[in-house]
Amino acid sequence: MKIKKTLSAILCAVMVLTACAVLWGCTSNGNEQVIIYSNADDEAVESMKKTLDANGYEGKYVFQSFGTSELGGKMLAEGKDIEADIITMSSYYIESAQAEYQMFEELTFDVNTNEEYPSYYAPFLANQGAILVNTDVLSANGLAMPTSVKDLANPEYEGYISVVDIQGSSTAWLMIQSLISEYGEDETKEILTDIYKNAGAHIEQSGSGPIKKVRAGEVAIGFGLRHQAVADKADGLPVDFVDPTEGNFTLTESLAVVDKGDNTNSLAMEMVKCIIENGRTDLMEYYPVPLYKGEIADSDAISANSKVFPEALTVELLEKHRSLSESCK
Repeated sequence: MKIKKTLSAILCAVMVLTACAVLWGCTSNGNEQVIIYSNADDEAVESMKKTLDANGYEGKYVFQSFGTSELGGKMLAEGKDIEADIITMSSYYIESAQAEYQMFEELTFDVNTNEEYPSYYAPFLANQGAILVNTDVLSANGLAMPTSVKDLANPEYEGYISVVDIQGSSTAWLMIQSLISEYGEDETKEILTDIYKNAGAHIEQSGSGPIKKVRAGEVAIGFGLRHQAVADKADGLPVDFVDPTEGNFTLTESLAVVDKGDNTNSLAMEMVKCIIENGRTDLMEYYPVPLYKGEIADSDAISANSKVFPEALTVELLEKHRSLSESCK
């Protein structure tokens, strides 16, 4: 009987340890798996995974993907209680969450960026907006090449354009920033109302929606991410891009470590450092905007007419512009 009790106790212990490994992601060094919450595109997530795996972190992390609004909502609702150890997110959301909760650790390594950023996050990619065109569809329908975002409101483009809904993706904010910066809010409402009328059923919830429709020839013109059109053009597709006269605006996405006090995962900071120091070369293949000193991109990788919105980008400003957008539909 004593032997049976001893064997039962051993089996129970093994089951508990197994459950720990499965449910909590226990690793050989005693740390739980690092949980990474991300709003990044698939290409960015795969690039980060590739970098981590190549540098000894395979099996020590798990990615969970969210839409920008969904993850932003979790950050602002949960603060430091969020499950994630690392967050990759639009920089303006990270800044707003930090102001609300002081929820991110100071980085423990040098970040040699071209521009100055807060000390609690490291930018890992940047997206610029631009007008996207399918040259074949444009020519076949006798449409003029647009030169500005305001041009997309012209009646000749009705049924031929695709844009993003700011309720679905912050890519749309790049377009709205360019309009407000150049024309002010009142005129922007008039322009945006006509743009949405022209887009009709082609108002997309995904930031990549317009480039997909331009690429497929479903529309002649879109507004979306500049680097996607640059890549399509380089691949020989009938896709081109226009840097609008209002300027090209930029949104960065960044990495931050959640400060959980004594429960902060010790591997989280190591992984953020690893991605920044070893992953930028791969990330630049998809998102070719230089962010760090010494980075060099092709001449067409970034617009010569890059501009910065005159107000600081915050969640509060985003919500204001979302309301403006809704009033134009």
